Amino acid sequence: MPPEAEVDIEYARSAPGEALKTLVHDAREEILVALLENPNLEEPHVTALLARLDLSAAVVAAIGEKTAWAAHENIRLALARHPRTPKRIALAMARQLFLFDLARLSLLPSAPADIRRAAEEMIVARVPHLPVGEKLTLARRGPSRVAGALLAEGYPQAIKLALDNAHLTESQVLKVLAKSGVPERSVAAIAQHSKWSHMYNVRVALVRNPSAPAPVVLAFLPELTLRDLRDLAGLETLAPHVRRYIDAELLRRSEAASKPAQA
Repeated sequence: MPPEAEVDIEYARSAPGEALKTLVHDAREEILVALLENPNLEEPHVTALLARLDLSAAVVAAIGEKTAWAAHENIRLALARHPRTPKRIALAMARQLFLFDLARLSLLPSAPADIRRAAEEMIVARVPHLPVGEKLTLARRGPSRVAGALLAEGYPQAIKLALDNAHLTESQVLKVLAKSGVPERSVAAIAQHSKWSHMYNVRVALVRNPSAPAPVVLAFLPELTLRDLRDLAGLETLAPHVRRYIDAELLRRSEAASKPAQA
C-alpha cells in the first residue's frame, strides 16, 4: 500500500467531526472502513454513508455488524433497505424496526424485493395483536398484503379503508375471497365496492364465495361467460342456492340460443 494511502487511512480513523462530512463521500473502500473506527463518527454520518447506493457490500456489512450503530432506528431502516446489505443483516434489522418503519420499508421501491416481502410478512403476523388505531392506519396506507390481511380479518372500521387503499391489488382481493372463514361483512363490502365489484375475476370469485349476497350473485351471473358458468356449476363446494341460480342462467341461455334456430 502506498505511504499516501496509509496516511489517508490513519486520518480517516481520527479526523474531526467537520472533516467527516466530506470523508463519508470518499470513493475508496479502505477509507470508509477506517472511517467506521473513528470515535467522532455519529449517527448522521453513518446515515449519510448508507444513503449512498454505490456503497460496497463490505462497508455496509461492517456498519451492520457494529452493535452501537444497529441500536439506532434510522440506521436499522437504512441497513434493511440498502440493496447491498447482506440478506442476514437486512432481515435482522427489519425484525427490530418499529411497525410503521417496517411498513415504510415494505413500500420502498429501492429496497430488495425479498426484503420488502419479508417486511410485509412480519406486519401480517402482527396484525391480530395490533391496537385498533394502528390497524386503521395500516388499512388506509399499508402495503397490499397487509391491507388484504386486515380485509380478511373483517374489523368493521378497517374494511372500507383497506378496500380504498391505493396499494391493494386485485390478486389480494381474490386471495381474501378464496379464504375460508372470511367474515360476511368483508365479502359484502367487496361486492358493493365501486372499484372491485366491477372487475370480472372478482365477480367470479364472489359467485364462488358462499357468503356473497344473493342479489349480487344474481346480478353478476348474466355477465359471466358460458365457460365460467359451467365451471362454477361443477364445483362441489358451491352453495346450493347459487347452484340453482347458475342452472337457471344456463337454461335461459340455452333457450335463448335455440330460439333463432327454431325461427
